[in-house]
Amino acid sequence: MRAPDDIVRVGTASPLVGVAREAFRLGDVDFLCFGESDHPAPASAVAALRDALERGETRYPDIRGLPVLRTALAAYLSTLHRRVVAEPRIAVTASGMAAVNVAFSALLREGDVAVVVSPSWPNPANLARTRGAVVREVALVHGEAGFTVDLDALEHALAGARLLFLNSPNNPTGWCASDADLAAILALCRKLGVWIVSDDVYSRLVFDGREAAPSILDHAEPDDRVMVCNSFSKAWAMTGFRVGWLVVPDGLRDEIGELIEVTHSGVAPFAQRAAIAALADDAFVANFRAYCARGRAIVDAAFADVPGVRYRSPAATFYAFVQIEGLTDSGALAMRLVREQRIAVAPGGAFGLGGEGFIRLCFAQDSRRLEQAVTRLKRSVADLVPCD
Repeated sequence: MRAPDDIVRVGTASPLVGVAREAFRLGDVDFLCFGESDHPAPASAVAALRDALERGETRYPDIRGLPVLRTALAAYLSTLHRRVVAEPRIAVTASGMAAVNVAFSALLREGDVAVVVSPSWPNPANLARTRGAVVREVALVHGEAGFTVDLDALEHALAGARLLFLNSPNNPTGWCASDADLAAILALCRKLGVWIVSDDVYSRLVFDGREAAPSILDHAEPDDRVMVCNSFSKAWAMTGFRVGWLVVPDGLRDEIGELIEVTHSGVAPFAQRAAIAALADDAFVANFRAYCARGRAIVDAAFADVPGVRYRSPAATFYAFVQIEGLTDSGALAMRLVREQRIAVAPGGAFGLGGEGFIRLCFAQDSRRLEQAVTRLKRSVADLVPCD
């Protein structure tokens, strides 16, 4: 049956979705294309969820989140960052993407301009487009030092904009905004009256010895035009639990709660109990970060000196963003890899401006399986670049 013409569409189908569907169809594929680890979720979270179900915690919760979870998140963020994040600024959402959706619902109207630092996870830009917003991409600069942000180009793009979507640490590049970058970005947005929606979901997966990457939460005042999105999906390996949160300006949580009500009507209380247990499990994030670091070391060694491949070890996240010389259709290449090598990777072109010519793979995987997959990928380098 042909789909109706009068429904809202995201736009061009993502080549990443096409690769994933092909991997599911084929089966027996090394699945490195999604932002998901094979590491199990915290045992404490699983036990807490089970206990909550057995207690019958299956009814509607407070739309803003369980008070005990909001309090725990406020304490966690206040410890992690330089400025106190008060509990009345916390709202619990059904995933990080739900947090972005609620923030965009509050801020974007048809014809507004949303600026996205790119390459970037495609969902926020596509969400902005479905709301009738105009998306301006500002490409990260890729050089010998890795990826950096061009603040002059960003200032130019922000003129007349409604919001800036900032993802740091960045998916797919692993770029981390420095404290100086964040202070400058905040100053620009204050000057121009632009809201910042910051996705901090990878903040704990940083490999320089810090507990967390620099965040806009280290710099912003409680009344700044800043909303920060986060989730338990990445640092706690809880992708299927669907629990995230928003930090909003002082005095806005009840209004944001109304948007949560009409967007997804709150978060399952048993899943929130799992999130509370995960926050209390101090060792899990450190152990998971070490798990990711082992995967990063495998990819680093594999691509250190491969002709035709330009790769720099990421500062954060759990992704390798690998540039292949002469590659002009990363979607076609990724489809070849999944069909011929049984390795599913994400095509760089799916991540917007500056992403074409790259492939992304998630290295938060079992070391033995990852090493085998990357070895096959490395052996195939001679065939990776399509012939003219």
